[in-house]
Amino acid sequence: MIALELLPPLLLLLSLVVLIPIFRHRHGHRGLPPSPVGMPIIGHFHLLGPLLHRSFRDLSLSWGPLFSIRLGSVPCIVASSPDLAREFLKTNELSFASRNDSIAVARLTYGSSIAFSPYDAYWKFIRRLTMNDLLSSRPLSGFISLRSRELHRFLRVLGDKSSRREAVNLSADLRKLSYAIISQMILGDNDTSSSTSAGRVEEARTVVREVTKIFGEFNLSDFVWCLRRLDLQGFGKRIEEIFRRYDSLIETVLREREELRRQRKNKDKEKDTDKNKDKEYRDFLDILLDHMEDQKDDNVPFTRLHVKGLIMDIFTAGTDTTATSIEWTLSELINNRTVLEKAREEIDRVVGRTRLVTEADTPNLPYIQAVVKEAFRLHPAVPLVIRKCVRECRVGEHEIPVGAMLVVNNWAIGRDPHYWECPSDFRPERFLQSHGEGSNSSKLDIRGQHFELLPFGTGRRICPGMNLALQMLPLVVAAIIQCFDLKVVGSLDDENHGDGHVLKMEEAPGLTVPRLHELICVPSARLTSVTGILAPEMIE
Repeated sequence: MIALELLPPLLLLLSLVVLIPIFRHRHGHRGLPPSPVGMPIIGHFHLLGPLLHRSFRDLSLSWGPLFSIRLGSVPCIVASSPDLAREFLKTNELSFASRNDSIAVARLTYGSSIAFSPYDAYWKFIRRLTMNDLLSSRPLSGFISLRSRELHRFLRVLGDKSSRREAVNLSADLRKLSYAIISQMILGDNDTSSSTSAGRVEEARTVVREVTKIFGEFNLSDFVWCLRRLDLQGFGKRIEEIFRRYDSLIETVLREREELRRQRKNKDKEKDTDKNKDKEYRDFLDILLDHMEDQKDDNVPFTRLHVKGLIMDIFTAGTDTTATSIEWTLSELINNRTVLEKAREEIDRVVGRTRLVTEADTPNLPYIQAVVKEAFRLHPAVPLVIRKCVRECRVGEHEIPVGAMLVVNNWAIGRDPHYWECPSDFRPERFLQSHGEGSNSSKLDIRGQHFELLPFGTGRRICPGMNLALQMLPLVVAAIIQCFDLKVVGSLDDENHGDGHVLKMEEAPGLTVPRLHELICVPSARLTSVTGILAPEMIE
């Protein structure tokens, strides 16, 4: 990738001499919030570092909680307070009900992304379809045994590493866990016993990871009109290579499933029990193919390309987001030993030490729930809520034009000392009530109703995978700390305080802002018989 500072000096010189008057005329929208001085052609890209949430926070310290910048030819409004978030995302929700598309998103989701599609009939259709048949409480309850089985499998890997005193890459293994669950929810049980199947799964995980990475990168061609036909950063080649690999994989999956469906239809249906048995095979892919073949909604076309794009969308949204959130939560617990011990004490008191914590236990673990909330405050799953203005609106004294990009800085709101006491400290207690009394923070919900804490966004475009994440996160975190101590590998040390190693907490750029350094630890069994409580029959 060509860094911004390496763009040809000739381009900047030409812009200064010829294009300054044009840009002053085209982009001098007087109704916008205050703005720093920009540059011709590129606007304010030169003020942004790779960690956009931090760059926007730094700019807000100088320009206030509401300011504007220009990203190439796109005006961008940045809001960094709960009141402004409410004004934009609730009061003026319909004006900001769409999201900005990109060259990468359009190509790699076949122009049918549930996350980035405009707010129209197609988006409403796929949102309803995905929620009703995959991500609402009813279908998710049917996947409890799947989540339990994969969690047991994951913990067995840690147990094996523990017995051999070997390090484990928790970042990679958490992504594998998330991928395994999402994959089986969409595609059904996958037999990975053969080398061919295992290789396909590994390739699919790699492709999903690369798609998530490229979705989180800024492509100048998306913003600078005179560069749209150029590929200065090499995005075009990367996008096409990723597309080729994914399309080959998903086409193979679809053809195999279609052949299986033909075989089922050709079977003699002699008994009702056979029909009922056939229904057991209906996973989310079958539901998508049913809609594709039957075209149940004549007003919304649903083709093979839509199926491919929706599957990619769910994989990219569900795999890294959940894994990254668990990774940050564990990192904070490792660095805050007192909090870790309180969490374990609660698990031991409620669950005991002779069985593994389950999803049914997590509502009875308020401190674990508070730990997850606090991790979301410091490391929100969606650091930046990004929307597109689809109809002009007025916010305060400012006129927001159609086409403007809105950025609500979740990350900055979660660390603002005006709203949070000791905002840099990891203190789950702020979300707990004591003897019926508590701070305002103790009453905050994370499902999009309180604008001080919006880890999944809010409104019509709230993250559809929120329910799954809120079931998985407390369970996986509780199970790991119940079963294991995690010894930090020395290369990740920030410093040693005498009571254990302290993890570096540096961030990497991306949609979900993962750790810069992967979380590599040596697990040490905490319970006398970890393998004994993992129910071997669950993973057979």
